[in-house]
Amino acid sequence: MEKFSILMLLVMMGHAMFTVEAAQKAPWRIQVLFSVECQNYFDWQTVGLIHSFRKAKQPGHITRLLSCTEEQKKSYRGMHLAPTFEVPSMSKHPTTGDWYPAINKPAGVLHWLKHSKDAENIDWVIILDADMIIRGRIVPWKLGAEKGRPVAAYYGYLRGCDNILAQLHTKHPELYDKVGGLLVMHIDDLRSLAPMWLSKTEEVRQDRAHWGVNITGDIYEKGWISEMYGYSFGAAEVGLRHKINDNLMIYPGYAPQEGVEPILLHYGLPFRVGNWSFSKADHDEDDIVYNCGQLFPQPPYPREVMQLETDHNLRRGLFLSIECINILNEALLLHHAANGCPKPAWSKYLNFLKSRAFAELTKPKLVTPATLEMMEAKQEHIDHDATGPYPKIHTVFSTECTPYFDWQTVGLMHSFRLSGQPGNITRLLSCSDEDLKLYKGHNLAPTHYVPSMSQHPLTGDWYPAINKPAAVLHWLNHANISAEFIVILDADMIMRGPITPWEFKAARGRPVSTPYDYLIGCDNELAKLHTSHPEACDKVGGVIIMHINDLRKFALLWLHKTEEVRADRVHYAKNITGDIYESGWISEMYGYSFGAAELKLRHTVNREIMIYPGYVPQPGIKYRVFHYGLEFKVGNWSFDKALWREADMVNRCWAKFPEPPDPSTLNHNDKESFQRNLLSIECIKTLNEALHLHHERRNCPKDGSNLKSKGYATEESLISRRFGNLGENFDSAKNNKLVNDSHEMASVHKDGSGIPSSFRFWVLFLCAFSVFVFLVFLFLVHSGHKRKGMKMKHHRTRRRHL
Repeated sequence: MEKFSILMLLVMMGHAMFTVEAAQKAPWRIQVLFSVECQNYFDWQTVGLIHSFRKAKQPGHITRLLSCTEEQKKSYRGMHLAPTFEVPSMSKHPTTGDWYPAINKPAGVLHWLKHSKDAENIDWVIILDADMIIRGRIVPWKLGAEKGRPVAAYYGYLRGCDNILAQLHTKHPELYDKVGGLLVMHIDDLRSLAPMWLSKTEEVRQDRAHWGVNITGDIYEKGWISEMYGYSFGAAEVGLRHKINDNLMIYPGYAPQEGVEPILLHYGLPFRVGNWSFSKADHDEDDIVYNCGQLFPQPPYPREVMQLETDHNLRRGLFLSIECINILNEALLLHHAANGCPKPAWSKYLNFLKSRAFAELTKPKLVTPATLEMMEAKQEHIDHDATGPYPKIHTVFSTECTPYFDWQTVGLMHSFRLSGQPGNITRLLSCSDEDLKLYKGHNLAPTHYVPSMSQHPLTGDWYPAINKPAAVLHWLNHANISAEFIVILDADMIMRGPITPWEFKAARGRPVSTPYDYLIGCDNELAKLHTSHPEACDKVGGVIIMHINDLRKFALLWLHKTEEVRADRVHYAKNITGDIYESGWISEMYGYSFGAAELKLRHTVNREIMIYPGYVPQPGIKYRVFHYGLEFKVGNWSFDKALWREADMVNRCWAKFPEPPDPSTLNHNDKESFQRNLLSIECIKTLNEALHLHHERRNCPKDGSNLKSKGYATEESLISRRFGNLGENFDSAKNNKLVNDSHEMASVHKDGSGIPSSFRFWVLFLCAFSVFVFLVFLFLVHSGHKRKGMKMKHHRTRRRHL
């Protein structure tokens, strides 16, 4: 019986070993690639990615494509950080001399395909960026990748797909896919694509005439994303269409859709949780990998996040943000230990990183059906047209050539980029010729220039608000517009999410807008005087979603009705217009409502799109826009945009608005007040973040005025038992392949004795404490005997005297 048991055990072990080995046999062999350079900046990213590769139990091999010059290699310290394939640096182009390090990615992949023996024994390739954290297993065939149909993440901001850029740089613009970040493809597809990826990158990079943000979507207008266009144009050129997925990868700071479990974090953008924030750009020269004990600023603990946000899905987004930085810090901790650094001093944060609670929170994630849903599949369920694709959207907003509108523009543009809003955005800039000569803010947004009507050319009336309908009309008449729906916003808005016609049920003949209940003129003699259909007057404004054909019919009426109401000074009174200033300032708003009524263009009024900071939000509603047109307060702190009318927040380096209170100081007992204050804080934080990034792009000097948020100093009490040394790590003394074949890795790290070090610490502490108590006891007993002896001696002496 004993022999039979041993035989069965050997058979089972052999079967397990065969299964593990078979997992990497053709046609299932997987190779993960990522491209870096010889810099500290890429070294800490490498440590994080390699650690997450192991932590997620990602199957296959991982290889770092390291682009370095010979001069850089002499002083480079990080050869041991990952399995590495060295490729010649193309940061400085050998032919043109152009300095463009991003070209090393396609150049490195092509060099690997031509010269690496590994490339001859691989079926599937996963291409990642260094600034990523793997949360779950990326298995090509489980994600839906096929030969001839790679899977990729959606890069919606590559607007060159929809304009002249695609027409110039590919023969098949109709095959262009807006993808990047995560690329999962068969090795044969990569062999076809790689040479074209490199050549198209060079081609787009040299096309300096089309670097503008309105063409490429590149906010820096430096051609920095040429490599991304090179990939998409190259794929179109060889006829490679992608299965596009917008769920597998997420940027920390974003909230995933309900039911979606992202398996890849891409921390390419700044993100924050409460008053804590992280931007990889702040650590471009950081030698944190080689500096023992140094970690990134610790984020809030999970319990603090629970208090910051009550909305379940938004809270999930915050948890992803802290997970990202915690895994980076865990990676650094392991790396330092493996490279002989002394054990760091005890802290609650380090114990949290070693705890079972943290291990449970960061265990490998499994993709859900919602995560695997491709964008093509989503389009099959749209309401407006079950057979067609989503309609194109264009967002516009109106401003003037003043510092007041410039800082609002910076805020709105920043939030637009973060919101996931489809389509392009255009600023309608109304300026006089004189103002335009002195104006400095041309690059703040894609811009359509409009003659100013602030002073009416016929009446001489000074009314800048008329520029909004005048600018929309001018844009419609002079711009080449391919969008089907137009979203009209105000400059003093912050976007928090996409505003789409299919979600909010806009249709031709049925625009969607937000309520302006104070437009009481819709219910009285004002509407009867200025429209033939007062019953069709809708009290709306702020956010408008309208079909382009409706807008073309309506825009001229909007302008004329604005002029008409503005000229009707007899009816400026508050009891007629609702205008507390009685100055006719909201004539443009009535012009909109009366113009729409004239056409019997009735609106779907939606109260879930926009909220004013300072208003109490309705539970469960995910507002898409902040409209900070009114003063709002949080305790003794307040913000009123009117007080910043003359402030040059854009051209003065590191200018920002006064910081609002820390969310941790808010009163959590009053739920309504707490949620209202959180939204107010979010609004101003987004504005300040936008200004900070703007100053960085202007290359403002980095000095003490730099806006770097400090991390939370509070402690987490919800920590389970801690475990000791985190010394188990990739063998940094060797440059072997790092391979995961789905076998389990130890999740609890112990020191050489096999006993958790924190347990030994407490044993030693209790022993020391017991010795201390014993010594105190002896001291007290000895003191007691001494005092007793002195009293007896005194008593005897006294008796002798008696």
